[in-house]
Amino acid sequence: MAHADRLLAAVAAVRRSGRRLAGRPAELSPLTGAQLELVKLLRRRPDVSVAEAADELNLAANTVSTLVGQLVEAGLVRRRVDRADRRVARLDLTADMRRKVDAWRDTRVVALGEALERLTARERRHLDDALPVLEQLADELEVSRAGHEAAT
Repeated sequence: MAHADRLLAAVAAVRRSGRRLAGRPAELSPLTGAQLELVKLLRRRPDVSVAEAADELNLAANTVSTLVGQLVEAGLVRRRVDRADRRVARLDLTADMRRKVDAWRDTRVVALGEALERLTARERRHLDDALPVLEQLADELEVSRAGHEAAT
């Protein structure tokens, strides 16, 4: 358990420091965690469907649909009908929001890159070696979550 606590604390500290350094665009400040995760997903995957977003975020489709409605009403997200299947809604950030979210992310990436450069070459290699293990750990957590949901 000590390793798990230490890992969670370290990851949280890196994320917190990046957020504090970059600040958050004013439009994103009032968003809930789930809304912010959807905004981040739309930055990475424009034109994703509600069902695809739900799958990626491990949320129910009706929950994502509610989040989308809130973000559309706030002027942060646009929803359009899929040309191939009119029953499917495609989602994207508004152009203005995309610029702001991209700039916000770029600031965090640059800050993290600069911090990484201050590490020794050996420390950076250790991090590089750890990345596949961290990705596998994330997958294992998803397997555990799915198993837990199936049992309840």
